[in-house]
Amino acid sequence: MRLTTKGRYAVTAMLDLALHYDDGPITLADISQRQGISLSYLEQLFSRLRKRGLVDSTRGPGGGYRLSRNAHEIAVADVITAVDEKVETTRCGGLANCQDDQQCLTHELWSELSQQIYDFLCGISLGNLVERQGVQEVAARQRGQASSVSLSSRTTEESL
Repeated sequence: MRLTTKGRYAVTAMLDLALHYDDGPITLADISQRQGISLSYLEQLFSRLRKRGLVDSTRGPGGGYRLSRNAHEIAVADVITAVDEKVETTRCGGLANCQDDQQCLTHELWSELSQQIYDFLCGISLGNLVERQGVQEVAARQRGQASSVSLSSRTTEESL
């Protein structure tokens, strides 16, 4: 399977939105800081996610992005396909022209694997991921790091 950073980062950013849904609109700068993803890269991804109707944006002060619907209604596969990623394990990209413009010996095997992976990702929603213990632990750690960065910058400003 070939899943690039585009798909991985899109899922990570959308999961971040799901985790912070109750906080109102979330800025891409906040996601960038928490997840270590370049702001310009997030801007490109969110343009596609917005066009596909997975996020809503609010402009101006207090603006940012929110999930367009409940996290349980957004499958991981939806996020990956929204940023033009394919879950494909065949060498030919599913075109069945893998060997001299003909189907290769193992084409059906890899096609079936691609379908299994896609079905698996269709069956997992952002809401399912939010409920996972491991995801909750990482989110708590990230909140703690953000608090300590904010606190240390205030302490530095006060000492000046």
